[in-house]
Order: sequence, then C-alpha cells, then structure tokens
Amino acid sequence: MQTNKNFAGIPDENSKLDTSKIVLIPVPYDGTSTWVKGANKGCDAFLKASENMELYDIETETEVYKQGVFLADAVTEDASPEAMVDAVHQQTKIYIKKNKFVTLFGGEHSISIGSIRAFNECYDNLTVLQIDAHADLRSEYDGSSCNHACAVHEASQTTNLIQVGIRSMDAIERTFMDEEKTYFAHEMISNSYWMDNAIDQMTENVFITFDLDALDPSIMPSTGTPEPGGLFWYETLEFLRKVFEEKNVVGFDIVELCPNDTDKSSDFLAAKLYYKMLSYKFMDINNDDAYENDLSDNGKAKSTQKTFEDDEY
Repeated sequence: MQTNKNFAGIPDENSKLDTSKIVLIPVPYDGTSTWVKGANKGCDAFLKASENMELYDIETETEVYKQGVFLADAVTEDASPEAMVDAVHQQTKIYIKKNKFVTLFGGEHSISIGSIRAFNECYDNLTVLQIDAHADLRSEYDGSSCNHACAVHEASQTTNLIQVGIRSMDAIERTFMDEEKTYFAHEMISNSYWMDNAIDQMTENVFITFDLDALDPSIMPSTGTPEPGGLFWYETLEFLRKVFEEKNVVGFDIVELCPNDTDKSSDFLAAKLYYKMLSYKFMDINNDDAYENDLSDNGKAKSTQKTFEDDEY
C-alpha cells in the first residue's frame, strides 16, 4: 500500500492524532475474495480520489475535515484471515479507547469481522447495520470462518443485526437470517416505509458496515461481486442521514472497492460516501467542541459504552 500523508490532502493541523476526533484505519486486505481480485488496492484508490474532493459539504453546510481526521497506519497483517481479523480487532479497539470516532476502509468484507467484534466489546446492546448486496451469513466458507462470505455471521449471533439491500445469498444463510430484520432489494422497491421500519428496529448505538456492492453497478461498477438492482445515491444518503440523526452511530467501515484503470468514478464515489457519512455524524458538533464517544451527540441519553480496566490496552 502506498503512503498517503493525510486523508483528502487536508492540512497537517487537521490530521494529528491528539487533536483529531476521527480516526481512519486502512485495511488493504484481499485474502479470501472469490471472484474479481483487487480489493487490496481499494484503500489507495479511495485515498487518491479523496484528494480531489471539495471539502465543503453543501447539504450540511459543514467542513467536517476541521473536526480532525487522523490517517492511521494501515493494518497489513495477511498471514491468515484469522490473523488479519485479530489485527483489525486490536487496532480498532485501541482507537475506540482513545476516545475517537473510529472508521475503517477496506479491503474486502472479511475485515468487518474484526471491526464489529471491537465495537461489540466496547458497546452494550449494539446494532450492526449491514448495507450490502450479499447476506454474508455463512458460518464458514473455503475452510475459514473469517471469509468475506462470513462477514456478519458472528454479528448475527452476538449483536442486533439489520441487513439492508440484500439481493444475493445461499439457501443455507436463511438458517442464520432474521427475516424480520432483513430488507431485500426486491421488496424495498415497493415499500415506502422501509427506512423508518429499519430504524425503528435499531438500538441506540449503531455500527454501520457498508459494502459498496450494495449500490447499483450503474453507479458503482468497481466491486469484486457486482449485483444488479442495487441502491442509488440519493436514496442511500437519505437513509444514512436518518440513521445518523436518530441514532448514535459509534463508527463505520466501508469495504469492497475493487478499482480498475478505466473507471475512476467508483473511487470518487467511495471517497464522497465516506465524507458524507462523517458530515452527517458531525453536522451538529462545533469544531471546537470535545468529542465523547460514550455520549449520544443529540444529548438524548448516555450510551452504554462498556468500561475497561486502566491497564487494558
């Protein structure tokens, strides 16, 4: 992975760890993908595209980079899928404990096993909102439970998992699926209330795992496993903004960008999506206000972040 000095080319004063509210962890891993390879190059493509964004968000009238975005060292462990998941888990938890809003960019979807595990250990009663074309509920695939096809199996057993945009799965995955909390793409098209219904099923604390193949390949062709019939840009943003406004989003990851030499629009969309999600999170927070990851930003209630011994991590 190439070294990008700062996310989006922002000034050094907005990218120091001690003063940044946001941490971005790149995870350029592509060890278990089963069709188009190249997700390990997604981080570099995403960071390069981010350097070409305008940093004023029209919708929220904010410049979220001024909250501070620290670009952490990439997690490059690739000895095995299990070793990678453990490394992601450990790094994510370290930055959560540093009172940062922690985000990750993959890499393939298996990285989310580690990020979800870290957030679930830090927050009681966690909802995982999976936005994805694929169910990813297999307990094991190709001899490993840390495969991209198993990305949210553990979350289905240990968290309040809500799946949005699903349109591809194996029959065995129904045995692990809560269909009351699964929003299939072919049903969403005729359900005007799916956004509100999904949000009503969420607990206060929400972690979002966003697989870019959730989006329709007409706007996001650069993924390893594109599926027709996906979400479009403005409906996606409408849903995300509602989630950020109504719930305490404690972190998120974005995965499965598989860049190619001829199409750069996908890289830019991924960078823009990341920036929009940050803008929604911090749109009501002044740049000079402290960020506390154990409080809901809307002030409605204290979240239930788990406590740790002083010598842990």
